[in-house]
Amino acid sequence: MSVDFTHQPRPRLPLRHRPAALVAVGIAHLIARQSPLRIQTVLTHVRRGARPATAVQAKAARDAVIAVSLSCAGEGCLPRSIATALLCRTHGVWPTWRTGVHIHPFTAHAWVEADGHPIDEPHPPGYYIPNITIAPCDDQGKRPISGRGRRRR
Repeated sequence: MSVDFTHQPRPRLPLRHRPAALVAVGIAHLIARQSPLRIQTVLTHVRRGARPATAVQAKAARDAVIAVSLSCAGEGCLPRSIATALLCRTHGVWPTWRTGVHIHPFTAHAWVEADGHPIDEPHPPGYYIPNITIAPCDDQGKRPISGRGRRRR
């Protein structure tokens, strides 16, 4: 993804929370190297059975990811957003994961949302036009909530 972004202040993370965050970041870097279709397929599968994440849960996961990874604290929006979603999933919840573009100037970005709002993003809601959205599933774990989770054209 290509968005100008400065390193964020890295919060401290207790030692007992670091292993899960480090594993999520490592897996996220591997997933981020795949094609967009493969990323969408993997994350759609991983989110099954999870409850929707709250903004507090998503922010805590994002802060943990930033605390353990310098690349995720900077311009690594794709692995940062994937790691945040994966870390949320280890707690049984799933945020809305999105990728999108801004047309002028052209930039691409990946982020997570919870409670209908982007989590700690520098741009206002609606700045990016979403093109891939993977939302939490309904109670049966079958369909995305509010019809989201499908690729938009």
